[in-house]
Amino acid sequence: MTEMAVKTKAPEPAARPASALDARLAVLDLPQGGFAAARADALSRLRATGLPGPRDEYWRYTDPRPFNAPQATALPIDGGPESPLFAERDKLTLVFVDGVFDAAASDPLALEGIEIETLAAARPGHWAEGLFGTLEAAGQTPVKRPFATLNTAAARDGVLIRVTGTPSKPVHVLHRRAAEAADAMWHHVIRVESGAVLTLLESGMVGARSNGVIEADLADGATLHHITAKRAVDPKVGLSHLFARVGAEAVLKSFALVVNGTTMRHEAVVDIVGDDAVAHVAAAVLGDGGVGPFHHDDTVFVTHGALRGESRQVFKKVLKNGATGVFQGKILVKPGAQKTDGYQISQALLLDEASQFLAKPELEIYADDVKCSHGSTTGAIDEDALFYLRSRGVPHDRAIVFLVLSFLADALEEVEDESLRDEINERLDAWLTARPQI
Repeated sequence: MTEMAVKTKAPEPAARPASALDARLAVLDLPQGGFAAARADALSRLRATGLPGPRDEYWRYTDPRPFNAPQATALPIDGGPESPLFAERDKLTLVFVDGVFDAAASDPLALEGIEIETLAAARPGHWAEGLFGTLEAAGQTPVKRPFATLNTAAARDGVLIRVTGTPSKPVHVLHRRAAEAADAMWHHVIRVESGAVLTLLESGMVGARSNGVIEADLADGATLHHITAKRAVDPKVGLSHLFARVGAEAVLKSFALVVNGTTMRHEAVVDIVGDDAVAHVAAAVLGDGGVGPFHHDDTVFVTHGALRGESRQVFKKVLKNGATGVFQGKILVKPGAQKTDGYQISQALLLDEASQFLAKPELEIYADDVKCSHGSTTGAIDEDALFYLRSRGVPHDRAIVFLVLSFLADALEEVEDESLRDEINERLDAWLTARPQI
């Protein structure tokens, strides 16, 4: 009797479930032109790393799911007036609506000492082609920042600014939102040449979800002042990134004002590559969980790779009604970076017991002649100071405003232009005064 082999069809392998990245990319219309090599490289790097999960070390305090989701959750658009911050200042205004440049609403792209073009309009051979994506890629070591890589691959618009002199007025990027489910993405490239000075302002209402990147390359002796303040009443979910390379004797000062929101994370990656350079990164954050969930994360990484560099990380957060603040800051001093002066401070003022502040300061030093320190504190309103003000006839709510403004003063001092600093302080005072305090 002959045995007959019975052939059966092998079962097909189960389909691999789509990853968060697959789902994210599936709904994106990736740009095909303009800096194609950098975009292709970013996409390749992104596929290799994937999107972050809650077990990733630098995402342990912030849930990445709102940013991993394929599409943004619609948020109502407040029809009130735009923020008055910077409104009365003489400036060159560039308007972006849902992450796309609006030429009709913007000033002409002309200012002495500056070359300005949009990312969408740039063609091969543009000066920014060799810089676009370069600082972002360098900033992936030693910590992966996949959402910035996603931005390099997918952002369709932004501004390309080359500064060769000292313009008579700042450049102001004004964001507006037109769609309730706008998923805004933009990528700015800034090159400040030797001896040139630029003040860059950002304000307005970003998308229901946003992902912004700034790559800033400061040549020897260059100066960049960057000040951002998004619209206070906007229930935003957003990511922002700053990648900066600071040359010899160059000065970078970046300050962010954050008032309310939903889930936000700002990453600053600063590489000091020239001797005697200065880099300051600061923020003043006010979060009220009573108007909706509030979570704000500042993650900063400053690398000293040259002699006599100075860096400052100054972060102040005022939290109430269950708001959460996060600070992750690192100073890395490479071998040979002697005479480094690095300092970081993160402080939170909790106006109730339901709010929390999570801080992870880090120093990693491979040089022996340095001055580096960090400090992190969390506390409540000083009852003695409050009693003193009340005893002098200051009403309770007004006394709280005074104490909050005093707490934030160190961060505001990082705004070098006194008139800008006064304007921000006045807006903070008005916003705090208009709301009941504890």
